[in-house]
Amino acid sequence: MARILVIEDEPSIRRVLVKILSEENDSYIVEEAEDGQKGLEAIKKDDFDLVLCDIKMPKLDGVEVLETVRKIKPEIPFIMISGHGDLDTAVNTMRLGAFDYISKPPDLNRLLTTVRNALDRKELVVENKILKKKVSKNYEMIGDSKEIHMVKDIIEKVAPTDARVLITGSNGTGKELVAHWIHEKSERSSYPMIEVNCAAIPSELIESELFGHVKGAFTSAVKDRAGKFEAAQNGTIFLDEIGDMSLSAQAKVLRALQENKISRVGSDKDIKVDVRVVAATNKDLKKEISEGRFREDLYHRLAVILIKVPSLNERREDIPLLINYFAKKIAEEHGSSAKIFSKKAVSLLQGYDWTGNIRELRNVVERLIILGGSEVTEENVKMFASK
Repeated sequence: MARILVIEDEPSIRRVLVKILSEENDSYIVEEAEDGQKGLEAIKKDDFDLVLCDIKMPKLDGVEVLETVRKIKPEIPFIMISGHGDLDTAVNTMRLGAFDYISKPPDLNRLLTTVRNALDRKELVVENKILKKKVSKNYEMIGDSKEIHMVKDIIEKVAPTDARVLITGSNGTGKELVAHWIHEKSERSSYPMIEVNCAAIPSELIESELFGHVKGAFTSAVKDRAGKFEAAQNGTIFLDEIGDMSLSAQAKVLRALQENKISRVGSDKDIKVDVRVVAATNKDLKKEISEGRFREDLYHRLAVILIKVPSLNERREDIPLLINYFAKKIAEEHGSSAKIFSKKAVSLLQGYDWTGNIRELRNVVERLIILGGSEVTEENVKMFASK
């Protein structure tokens, strides 16, 4: 059930909005407030999925309500209601974080479409926040090597800016972890970080996934749907394995970066977006460019800051720290005490060729904990972790 609050000081307009929304969908719970002050009190007291807010009101105008709510409950989408003379202000409210605006008297189709789109985006944002709470403890950067300190130093410098970042490195090195650190140390950390694995989405669906679509755009498009760029509004979008993105999708991403605008599949309406883009790849993009598989102009847009994540073989001195970290973490997951690795076992693991990097090391540590003795020994490593 979606809870919607209508804040409008004109009783006739307020009644029309409540009636339209209530009759449109029986899963909408629609409440109302007659001025900005009462609307703000309701928002502070209860949770709402969407707010429709007039701009000119007594006691507290819509702009003040929007600015206050963005500080205390930034995940609530706002649709501003504007009179003819308020259009410039309505446009400005979108820079302050409003989802969209509608004019008085409200057009039925535009109103309902905007409401559905705003609720779709709210759902994506909430899902991402839940996921972020579940996984945030997993994103720790373990290591004391010179190579990992260099990565941390770059993150500290670049995170507070809005500069785009391209993260490179082999599979399993921790590129996703670097992206999370950049976001969580940025000014956008209170807004969502939306992740898109470009390699995992079929090429025919990637544009819809990134930019959304309108009803009827293709066979399975049964309703309008917001894309990942809209869900990441004011936050960060992480384009993982961007080297696998189709050329047509690359062209649209380039436009989004150049103009801060996107358009949904099947629509010619522009939607403004304010999103920081962080991308990652395990491919040599310069080689991909020379072979015609990646756009050079997009590469230069993405690679404002380049961060190369070192392989595990390049930071072997971090392996004892990582073994200890994974041993404790795996013990917590299994509900048991952490096993000790003997010095000879650790030394042997340090000498292996870790082609799968940190991901492979984690799997090997778990295997040794399960199959090894009360202390993981050199013999256990030779038996169960043989390369």
